[in-house]
Amino acid sequence: MQGPVALAHEAIHETVENILKNAGRGTLLDVPAGEGALALRLKNLGFDVACCDLYTEIFKLPETEIKRGNLDAALPYDDASFDYVVCVEGLEHIENPANAIREFARILRENGTLIVSVPNIMNIEERLKWLFNGYTSHFKPLSAETLDGIRREFGGMEEIALHVNPIGYSEVRFLLEKNGFRLEDTFLDKPKRNSWAYRPLVGLIRLAARFASPSKRKSRWTDELNSDAVLLGGNTLIFRAVKKI
Repeated sequence: MQGPVALAHEAIHETVENILKNAGRGTLLDVPAGEGALALRLKNLGFDVACCDLYTEIFKLPETEIKRGNLDAALPYDDASFDYVVCVEGLEHIENPANAIREFARILRENGTLIVSVPNIMNIEERLKWLFNGYTSHFKPLSAETLDGIRREFGGMEEIALHVNPIGYSEVRFLLEKNGFRLEDTFLDKPKRNSWAYRPLVGLIRLAARFASPSKRKSRWTDELNSDAVLLGGNTLIFRAVKKI
């Protein structure tokens, strides 16, 4: 049987691998696991990996637990089951990211680590696309014809391809903090090669932000939203958070 192929960009998997390579080993849930490509990387690092996905029939990693689960519902695990949960490129595919984050908090042990990624809809290139087009490259309009075509292409497993929830830095951080997580770091998958062309505009955005009061900048995460990882970042934001309670 052919080994698992990454359904997300390899750069995302490499970033997650780099985040965890020096972390203490423990039990880890990869959800959604896809074919198991990221799980294989994490098993090779020495983690005790379990996997979960809406479509277990596409899973291709031998000798690894795989359970069917829906991020829009309760996950099939007991409370405090894992030291780590990794959710790469999942939240934008579901109707209720708030439910998923609550479930991650439930199944993680105290001081457990959550790594979650979403498309970066807040970088300068995507902001300009929103201005001119009314949508970003990650969340294009989905007509009935487009949806029918995706369903035919993916054999009824359209959730694999559909981006239905434009969730960005602010929404993810809000959900993390609401559910008892402390955001530790934000990473990009890889720098965009043309980011230099936007630096004059980025400079203007950052200059305008300095006119806001320090309290407003803090409460609205202005500096974080204008950071290199977000404003000049790549296609994906990757968050590392720790469960506090």
